[in-house]
Amino acid sequence: MAIELNVNGKATSVDVDPSTPLLWVLRDNLRLLGTKYGCGMAQCGACTVHVDGNAIRSCVMPVAALAGKKITTIEGLQGAVGAACKQAWVELDVPQCGWCQTGQIMSASVLLAEKKDPSDADIDACMAGNACRCATYVRIRGAIHRAAEIAKAGGK
Repeated sequence: MAIELNVNGKATSVDVDPSTPLLWVLRDNLRLLGTKYGCGMAQCGACTVHVDGNAIRSCVMPVAALAGKKITTIEGLQGAVGAACKQAWVELDVPQCGWCQTGQIMSASVLLAEKKDPSDADIDACMAGNACRCATYVRIRGAIHRAAEIAKAGGK
């Protein structure tokens, strides 16, 4: 069954079982490999993408539920907040193994779109669903604060 999707601003059609999780459509059908498989149970956050501006776990979201919605992956993350997050992650050398980091950035960018100057408590609450096996949590928190600074300064 063909399902019409809007992924990273582009209309696309995929011929998959409607119950196929979005993660596998992104990776296997659309070859967007930035979104990672972690646990398959929406517990680790590695598969986080945006749907209509909200962070969701793509490993459990059936693709049929997303027709007509705007899906953004790490490859399509743009705008001042997205750029600030990516810049801060590089500046602070956040990743260790890097597997979870796209999901971390996707969650952080939603937080920063909602709160321009988040507190540590805001960050902890938002990022609680994103696990990092390498325990780079201190660097992640620092990168979110730095991304807020970058976004407020207009990308500098």
